[in-house]
Amino acid sequence: MLDYALLDALAAVVRHGSFDRAAHELNVTPSAVSQRVKLLEERIGSILVKRGQPCTATSSGALLCRHVERVRLLEAELTGRLPLMPGSGALAHAWPILRVAVNDDSVGTWFVEAVAEFCVERETLLDLVIDDQDHTAQRIRDGSVQGAVTTQASPVQGCRSMRLGTMRYLAVCTPSYFKRYFARGVNRDTLRRAPCVVFNAKDALQTRFMRRVTRAVVDPPVHWVPHVGGFLQACLTGLGWGMCPTQMIAGPLAAGQVLELAPGKHLDVDLYWQSWRLSIGLLDEFGAVLKKRAAAFLD
Repeated sequence: MLDYALLDALAAVVRHGSFDRAAHELNVTPSAVSQRVKLLEERIGSILVKRGQPCTATSSGALLCRHVERVRLLEAELTGRLPLMPGSGALAHAWPILRVAVNDDSVGTWFVEAVAEFCVERETLLDLVIDDQDHTAQRIRDGSVQGAVTTQASPVQGCRSMRLGTMRYLAVCTPSYFKRYFARGVNRDTLRRAPCVVFNAKDALQTRFMRRVTRAVVDPPVHWVPHVGGFLQACLTGLGWGMCPTQMIAGPLAAGQVLELAPGKHLDVDLYWQSWRLSIGLLDEFGAVLKKRAAAFLD
């Protein structure tokens, strides 16, 4: 029989990537969390957490984390159906939590609007984990989330995958920026000198655009702006050029605040929803609503 106090400690460490933050969530000391994880590892006979910055789950740890998250959703569903079951008084009023990995651009444009009505009606809380769309699948693979918006079409083991739609990205800059850096055209030499805006080290959109235009690897000066609003503002103020989703840049583009570096050289990013294959009512319903609502925002 699994000890759920030990499993909760493991799941908290993986969820937060830290023994200290896990201890804060569980209202115990970091030493107590460490002891619980160590005891669970001894009972399972396998290392469950890779200690580091951040802490991550091993393959065995990920399996256990996914199990814990499933149990939590099943308990939330059960208490919702049996509000008067003995000892369920507090649980009956606890809102279930969906922990979802999603890219920042989706959160800043369409995702929240797509799922807001469902969460309000079903009294469900969102715990969003922000990561690059090319890396969110790893979050469901390591058991730290229940679902993910990702570019990975092939299902993670134990999960199902369904296409949501396409986000189109345009390379944009201000007219004055274009005149300053690209008066002689958008090519390898001019791109090498023109500062670009990059979200973080995982953001490969600018690199993909430059390779598409030049067929070469270009290493320009880079502004690191890991915030979707700040990224857009950096492009709007002439700090640099960057790849922005059409949903975010359509207004400024129509108003002439920005222009495309290379019309017709857009990048399309296909997005998919991945969640556990094991049927859980709330998670399945969330995915169905997400797919239906995404069609109104994505191509």
